[in-house]
Amino acid sequence: MAKIQRLFESSLPINFLSPQSELSLYHQAFLSSDLGKIYQAIPWQELVKSFGLKNSLLGRPGIFSPQGKLGLMFLKHYSQLSDHKLIEQLNGNIYYQLFCGIWIPPDQALKNGKIVSSIRVELSKALSIEDAQLVLACYWKPHLKDQDKLLADATCYESALRFPTDLKLLWESVSWSYDQLNWISKNLGLRMPRSKYLKWAARYQSYSRKRKARIKEKRSLRAGLLRLLQKLLAILEDRLEEGGIIPEDYPRFETVSKVLDQQWAYFFEGIKPKARIVSLAKPYLRPIVRGKEVKAIEFGAKVNKIQIDGINFIEHLSFEAFNEGTRLKASVRLSQKLFGKVRVLGADQIYATNANRKYCTKRKIRTDFRRKGRPGKFEDQRKILAKMITKERASRLEGSFGNEKNHYLLKSIRARTKKNEILWIFFGIHTANALNIGRRIHQKTLKKAA
Repeated sequence: MAKIQRLFESSLPINFLSPQSELSLYHQAFLSSDLGKIYQAIPWQELVKSFGLKNSLLGRPGIFSPQGKLGLMFLKHYSQLSDHKLIEQLNGNIYYQLFCGIWIPPDQALKNGKIVSSIRVELSKALSIEDAQLVLACYWKPHLKDQDKLLADATCYESALRFPTDLKLLWESVSWSYDQLNWISKNLGLRMPRSKYLKWAARYQSYSRKRKARIKEKRSLRAGLLRLLQKLLAILEDRLEEGGIIPEDYPRFETVSKVLDQQWAYFFEGIKPKARIVSLAKPYLRPIVRGKEVKAIEFGAKVNKIQIDGINFIEHLSFEAFNEGTRLKASVRLSQKLFGKVRVLGADQIYATNANRKYCTKRKIRTDFRRKGRPGKFEDQRKILAKMITKERASRLEGSFGNEKNHYLLKSIRARTKKNEILWIFFGIHTANALNIGRRIHQKTLKKAA
């Protein structure tokens, strides 16, 4: 094989090996890389079936096969690149091409950066977390130890969202309503109705530039924006009906109307809103109170997860706040479905309800919950076991949360729809799992070779 040469200092002719003629060399080097380990840890055919993906028999064949589409999603989270940067790297990186099962000639590079998002939308509609995780668990089972030991905890995967305040939300609603009213009035050939939009726009801009505004100024601005929004929505509803558009079929109109109802009741009547909207673009998001020192409130999907030998699985995912303590029985059932009987369980104290304690005692599941009542006969041994379980949960499970957020694009989810966010979380978690399993498979291969 040719030695490495410096392009700008070498006077000798350089022989560029063709990836087509020397594919076996590239493929062998690819399998020994971390990306190749992920590739070997995924049951591609079974996973494609769980998504229900097939090659289309009509029209021009797509660039990516069903396996290639899944590979592109794993590659997205492994590389931590934007969609356009991912396509740019895919054009020149032979390992990325092998992972996705394609070969891109240098003179036919992909230029459509939106292909990643279109594939993401397609897969998000076909994703069944339960079926896909069952496929992965069956394939990974031979590489897992202590399958009767279960760790459970919940975390929040935040969406990419500016921190919402009532004034920001109201101003966005007013601005959107005014722009829509202006657009539909022009299309219908009608005059734009008079309003005090420009006055309140100037006041809001003046307020937003201040480092710290007075409480009276905030209340005055908030009340003014609420009344202006009420007026604009009433006029916009009439214009929509004149244009033959049903307001209920206008998703953003319904969201803005709900914002008005919630904020009006909260400001004028003191009624705290339920299912509070914090974003016009993502009305499904809710404020989730976490009670942490750094972030008291987070905005995103809350996920209850189980971990078996360092491998995480999604037990429950919701954009509504929920008490993870009520999910212990479901966590045990999921673990039993995937890996068999549970004998040891580690979870924090929010799971230690009386109902959960009785459930674990009845099924002879040992936990790290604090004992209630008198100590038993083997209290010293129980304390040692509980301490070991707590230590593993605190380091291994909670450490995996940080690993996924910092290295697999789960710190700030930039998907724009609810289904796409769920798919984003799924692939982020299982890309981390696949690399873990792939390294174990590689270590076993080395031991057998030795």
